[in-house]
Amino acid sequence: MSIQPSSEEAELLIRIAQKDQVALSRLYDRYARVIYGVAFKILGSAEETEEVVLDVFSQVWRTAHRYNPAQGRVDAWLFMITRSRSLDRLRVIQRLAKAVAASTDAIQAHSLSSSITPGEDLLIRERRDRILAALAQLSEDQRKVLELAYYKGLTHVEIAAQTGASLGTVKTRIRLGLSKLRKRLDLV
Repeated sequence: MSIQPSSEEAELLIRIAQKDQVALSRLYDRYARVIYGVAFKILGSAEETEEVVLDVFSQVWRTAHRYNPAQGRVDAWLFMITRSRSLDRLRVIQRLAKAVAASTDAIQAHSLSSSITPGEDLLIRERRDRILAALAQLSEDQRKVLELAYYKGLTHVEIAAQTGASLGTVKTRIRLGLSKLRKRLDLV
């Protein structure tokens, strides 16, 4: 069965915007398999793909009133939503994988720390205190972007989105913050 985008699909979206569940069901029947295929190509996981398909149709239910036929076909709009939801899910999966890896590293470091002598422990604590004191001397904006980058593992683009600052501002704050830390820690 081939999918032929038509004004019928635009009519379905109008009805969905009016909270017509039958119209949503028809759109789902028409596109669910294709959307599943697109999402699976990006994610490679049946479970994650099923979640994306549900997210896509949930978003269609909530935002059908925003669809504008003059800006493109219904199928293109659905594929754009699918791609966006799939990439969002992929980023979450990647972040979780990083968190698991960091937790594993922390557990390994903790098990190694049992062999640290009291003198080494004191040195580590002193270094930590120096770094925290140096961080406290930074501006709030510089400290925040450095913490997001190094403690949370966010990219510059993700930091810009989370803080509402421009990408250039984020990069400048990180560069200036690191420069000040180097000077305060005598690493220059």
